[in-house]
Amino acid sequence: MIALLTRRIFGLVLTLIAVSLLIFAVTALLPGDPAAITLGTSATPETLAALRHEIGLDQPLIVRYGQWLAGALTGDLGRSYTYGVPVVGLISERLAVTLPLAALAILLSVLIAVPLGVAAAAKRGGFFDILATLFSQMGIAVPGFWVGLLLVLVFATSLGWMPAGGFPGWSNGVWPALKSLVLAAIALALPQAAVLTRVTRSAVLDTLHEDFARTAVAKGLSRSRVLWGHVVPNALVPILTILGLQFTFLVAGAVLIENVFTLPGLGRLAYQALSQRDVIVLQDVVLFFAGLVIVVNFLVDLSYLAIDPRLRAGGAR
Repeated sequence: MIALLTRRIFGLVLTLIAVSLLIFAVTALLPGDPAAITLGTSATPETLAALRHEIGLDQPLIVRYGQWLAGALTGDLGRSYTYGVPVVGLISERLAVTLPLAALAILLSVLIAVPLGVAAAAKRGGFFDILATLFSQMGIAVPGFWVGLLLVLVFATSLGWMPAGGFPGWSNGVWPALKSLVLAAIALALPQAAVLTRVTRSAVLDTLHEDFARTAVAKGLSRSRVLWGHVVPNALVPILTILGLQFTFLVAGAVLIENVFTLPGLGRLAYQALSQRDVIVLQDVVLFFAGLVIVVNFLVDLSYLAIDPRLRAGGAR
């Protein structure tokens, strides 16, 4: 187990370094001079040169990458060109919106998809199976941002039950803050729940045909006990795989959804940094997103080892 974990952690570190190099290379190719965008069209060449020197844009790319990576490893993410404040503070502030939004979306996705997928597999060809199929097809076909706009139109504009956008802050109370995230979380969750429903149904159907499930039924156990006590736990590996992948899509979808609902999260910060050519903020936010996704997938891999002893045995060999 220790050798297996060591290999996984070493692979995680190499992946993070490779991703950081890719992020830096892509952002370095973005058109536009951050110094010129920051100072405006009236800036003199001397002022531009001074600012470029101050923020390190006049240094070779390899030197800038090394300084950025070293700073990221030590927790110093630099200062924003636009806001003039440490990027760590900007990310910390926006995390208070993005993390609860992603957690709420994942929770809603699981609460919708797992019971529906299990019910569809348990009664194949029945009402819940048809409902799961329709829900999966519609959820996959409809873009999340369109769902968000529709939710705003119905529940905010027409019914007035929910705010159309904005975030009051956690200091104004937990319920007002959560209320402002609900529609955005639903818009993020529904497409992911559609995929998870299909995967859950397939995984449970496959596991129902395993020998241990048939043996449990032959021993006289009730169908619900066999389903939830034996089949669903053994079908968790593909479900957890999809949940790990869905976290990636939630992070990517947050950029659109946070702008639809004007939520001051990391996705909106990344969009603003891109439009303002605030390269250091964009690099740090994208690296944080990538690191978060890699770590979550690493934790999902570890959960496989906890769920299925055969994987531990295979890894040990």
